Amino acid sequence: MPRLPLRFAILATALTLPAAAIALPEGEGRDMVEAICTACHATNLIERSSGYTRDEWQFLSATMIDLSDDPALEDEILDYLAAQFPPGNNRAATPADGPLQIHVEEWMVPTLGQRSRDPVEAPDGSIWWVGQWLDILGRLDPDTGEMEEFDLPAGARPHSVNIGPDGAAWYTGNRNATMGRFDPDSGEITEFPMPDEAARDPHTAEFAADGMLWFTLQQSNMIGRLDPETGAVDLVTSPRERSRPYGLKVAEDGTIWVSCNGANCLLRIDPHTMSVTEIPLPEEGTTVRRLDLDADGIIWWVNSGLGRLGRYDPATGDIQEWASPSGPHSHPYAIAVFDGAVWYNESGVRPDMLVRFDPESEDFQSWPIASGPVHAGILRHMRTTLGGEALLIHQSGTNHIARVTIERDGLTQ
Repeated sequence: MPRLPLRFAILATALTLPAAAIALPEGEGRDMVEAICTACHATNLIERSSGYTRDEWQFLSATMIDLSDDPALEDEILDYLAAQFPPGNNRAATPADGPLQIHVEEWMVPTLGQRSRDPVEAPDGSIWWVGQWLDILGRLDPDTGEMEEFDLPAGARPHSVNIGPDGAAWYTGNRNATMGRFDPDSGEITEFPMPDEAARDPHTAEFAADGMLWFTLQQSNMIGRLDPETGAVDLVTSPRERSRPYGLKVAEDGTIWVSCNGANCLLRIDPHTMSVTEIPLPEEGTTVRRLDLDADGIIWWVNSGLGRLGRYDPATGDIQEWASPSGPHSHPYAIAVFDGAVWYNESGVRPDMLVRFDPESEDFQSWPIASGPVHAGILRHMRTTLGGEALLIHQSGTNHIARVTIERDGLTQ
């Protein structure tokens, strides 16, 4: 069967997709823009962008789809986007100046449209990621830039990846209700299905010191534990209805800490009994995407709903919050304790800002997160490298992953 020209294939695909979230402005090229964009996301993301020049729109679109086979179609789309959505200050961020300089290395993954995310370092220095929308597991050699991609079971929609004590890459099957293990030597994939049909969406996972793999199930309102040796999966439901367990971290004493993306709470799980204790947070409207722990066992969390950074001391019960530089609609998202400070991002503003908070001085500093020459995409999860010398981030909307280091005295630390 002859291959359809690209513009007709796109229009045929668009007929099977949901309508765009908003009506784009009138203009030549609008129909093709709507058709292409709704193949991956609603068109409201275009309207909510900060706007770009034609060259910047060309770069940005090339991180999502390859239009090089049809130059006339590409010109039609780029002319429309540049005319209707030029550079502007829509949802503008509020930068926070400061003394530190950072160095960012970034890589664009090979397969477009996969929404690469959640990079993590393996003991050999390689960096792994998942391409959630296209069922991809990837591995990067940061020294050479060489990248490999591996197909995961269709429909897995991997949400996160961790490197286990066994050297395997363990991923969360967010859409097929499984936890998965990928053997880097053999390429073999083993799936561990959820034992309860109500447990639908493994989300974020972390290994404990005893080798157990703990994970959240956001929409299922559960927390799970997988024993890699036996394959047994145990589940427990959050005591708060629709609290939507999201981020997860393991404390030095083995306690499991979980953030509530649907309610004003944190959750503490006993690793032996799996009993869950809710820690209410003060203000209605608070929702917590993610959290992390510092060396003293303090819980740092992002108040995504109210645009704040939070601190909880488990020993005293003390809770403090600070307003994020870009305000109540900045939607802090990912978070990590790195280099003696708390780092997170403001995902509700343009550009997506990487923010550093010094707990001693209570000062903020922030930087726009770039994807090549543009500022686009969203950082959804960040972690440090194993030695703690760098921060691993990503921009899922533009298929970039990156490594951030701090420059001091002209040197990258």
